Amino acid sequence: MSVKITQLEAENVKRIKAVSLTPAQNGLTIIGGDNNQGKTSVLDALAWALGGNRFKPSNAHRDGSMTDPELRVTLSNGLLVERKGPNSSLKVTDPSGCKSGQTILDSFVSAMALDIPKFMEATDREKANYLLQIIGVGPQLEALEKKEKSLYDTRTATGIMARQKKAHADELPEWPDVGTTPVSAAELIQKQQDILAVNGENARKRQMKDRIAQELEAARNERARLASMLAAAEDNVKHLTADLETASRDALDLYDESTAEIEESIRNIEETNAKIRQNMDKKHAIIEASELAEEYRSLSEQIDGVRKEKRDLLTGSPLPLPGLAVSEGKLTYQGQLWDGMSGSDQLKVATAIVRQLNPECGFVLLDKLEQMDSRTLKEFGDWLESEGLQAIATRVSTGDECSIIIEDGRVKGSEKKEEKEGNWKW
Repeated sequence: MSVKITQLEAENVKRIKAVSLTPAQNGLTIIGGDNNQGKTSVLDALAWALGGNRFKPSNAHRDGSMTDPELRVTLSNGLLVERKGPNSSLKVTDPSGCKSGQTILDSFVSAMALDIPKFMEATDREKANYLLQIIGVGPQLEALEKKEKSLYDTRTATGIMARQKKAHADELPEWPDVGTTPVSAAELIQKQQDILAVNGENARKRQMKDRIAQELEAARNERARLASMLAAAEDNVKHLTADLETASRDALDLYDESTAEIEESIRNIEETNAKIRQNMDKKHAIIEASELAEEYRSLSEQIDGVRKEKRDLLTGSPLPLPGLAVSEGKLTYQGQLWDGMSGSDQLKVATAIVRQLNPECGFVLLDKLEQMDSRTLKEFGDWLESEGLQAIATRVSTGDECSIIIEDGRVKGSEKKEEKEGNWKW
């Protein structure tokens, strides 16, 4: 059973002259009044009484008072907490009459419950750490956060590279008529030499034909000139005639190939190879862009998987308030970061988390509830009651929503009662 505050009596603390307060066991108890009347002093008195000297106000003694501060707090577990005397000495008495000290209070009083502003003013990551401390998944979530960030950074870099590579590929020219295989100058020169060799052989055969024709002509002349040698000449004529026929047939089928195309290729080889290299660069750039796009898609799938792990981790953990989560190391509620939450949602989140930090502490102290309208106040109070939680709060107001009104350091309306019964003492 969590411990609640059942009674507070304070005298001569900060602006308090004499205040007695019996808060509601569950829900919202509002201390109202105008500015500088002592509302916050009541909360400071409670924090000092229960939290020890680390919560002692720097100006604890009321200005103008000749009497030392005195505090008396009764708790639902039967403990009576008192501070009085010149040194504001602490005395804690349990129901059996045994005395104790600050240690027993620290065992169930949450320091954060006495100082909600400390939580409210914490950074987003510090608030998230409070929540992770409660549900006990801090190390696992931190590892997943680091893994997600690493994947996200890698994916971002991959995406940039993929876009750059694709843009580079798009800018490169393409020459469909030359392909992607570089032209070899040596191969072209060899082809030229092979053709020149064939043409040289053709020229040699033509020269032979011409020479034979000349010899035939000379032989005919010799036959006419040398009638006496007709028989030998006839044989020679027959032989040469046959040779001429053979040579003529060979010469008839000869075809001289042109080297103009190869010579043009040799002259343009650098330009052609430059185009081919550009084709190759474009092809490689397209392949790399495609590979990077696939890597980007794979990294996106991995990031989605890590995020699902994080959601599953938090979903399976006991949260102090439905809708709480941690995203990228920051606390969120209903999908909103702290600065995107309404003032009432901030108070609800802070109260739920602070309460869960020490479930034995059933109360919290809240200052300055002016940001809440009457409807929001009621919703907040109803939520506190449903959670079995006690909240003692201040508000600059004298309206009906206030449980008591503090005026000039006293509970309004208590002056007549004090005059009739005398000031209360312990």
